[in-house]
Amino acid sequence: MTPTTTVLLGGWIVAFAFGAIASRSNFCTMGAVADVVNMGHWGRARSWLLALAVAVLGSNLMYMAGWVDLSQSVYHRPVIPWLSLLAGGAVFGIGMTLAGGCPNKNLVRLGQGSMRALVVLVFLGLAGYMTLKGIFAQWRSDYLDPVVLDVSGLGLRTLSIPSLLSSGTGWPLEQSVMASMVLVAGGLLMFVLADRDFRSQPGQVASATALGLLITAGWYITGHLGYGESEETLETVYFATNTRTLESLTFVGPVAYTLELLMLWSDKSLHATFGIATVAGVVMGSLAVSLSGKSFRVEGFASVDDLQRHLTGAVLMGFGGVTSIGCTIGQGLSGLSTLAPASLLAVGGIVAGSALTMR
Repeated sequence: MTPTTTVLLGGWIVAFAFGAIASRSNFCTMGAVADVVNMGHWGRARSWLLALAVAVLGSNLMYMAGWVDLSQSVYHRPVIPWLSLLAGGAVFGIGMTLAGGCPNKNLVRLGQGSMRALVVLVFLGLAGYMTLKGIFAQWRSDYLDPVVLDVSGLGLRTLSIPSLLSSGTGWPLEQSVMASMVLVAGGLLMFVLADRDFRSQPGQVASATALGLLITAGWYITGHLGYGESEETLETVYFATNTRTLESLTFVGPVAYTLELLMLWSDKSLHATFGIATVAGVVMGSLAVSLSGKSFRVEGFASVDDLQRHLTGAVLMGFGGVTSIGCTIGQGLSGLSTLAPASLLAVGGIVAGSALTMR
């Protein structure tokens, strides 16, 4: 099996499991924010934080073992477009709330039969593609991306919590990774498991743990199994990823690239990627659960106002997700699992935008 085939098949399997578990457990970032903001209930938020804690542990243990190089990910670049991260995250959070869920949630709903989710995903993908390569890209590159914080002058080749800790203390990087991983994941686990009600729900604990492990698996597939020498150029490359480096789950860019591939199928320069495989995998995993549980049900929009609200939210998510370099999964789980400060900015913007819109 070629590295490209391994990455595509592995991505599909990971995403199939992710979609199935998210569907069965009702895993939803927007729902978690809504529960906290509207009811002060932290149940779903604890599930999300537990998934993050497991992803932090798994991803950084692999990094320390030398299986993957997380410093090569897009989240560790030493030049931070902080305005893009904050503003894009806030716009994404607003759109997520208007559309009733993030891209992952809409992929799950599509597998459950929601035509409303299909429309949201199409407009999200179009807006995302316009932000990657179209008219929105011009606005982004002219007004947002140039506002950066460059830490390369501090002697840092990559920017992460461990690299900052190593620079500030003089500790070896491996020791800093270990300390950061223990502090962050340990703190999250203490908060999550301190709640007796949450501990008494083994299904939720198991589901969140599995989702965190699947984020880790995504890094392993693209960063280890998909890392090797190209037969054409004889260079060491990451196979079948849109960013040309290792990736884990994220959905705004991949939805846009999925639409591009479907619309330009005869263009031989375009190929399936890890991200495109994960988009298909989440939908099919959710579909499998809904069919087996006999919960598949076709649904549409309730009214014209409902349609308008969802379309607005979809466009905002497409623009915001690309601008902030990720969504609630891409930055919230995958990005934060690498202990990237840039991801903290994006996630802060997403949560703030969503919470303010709810209020």
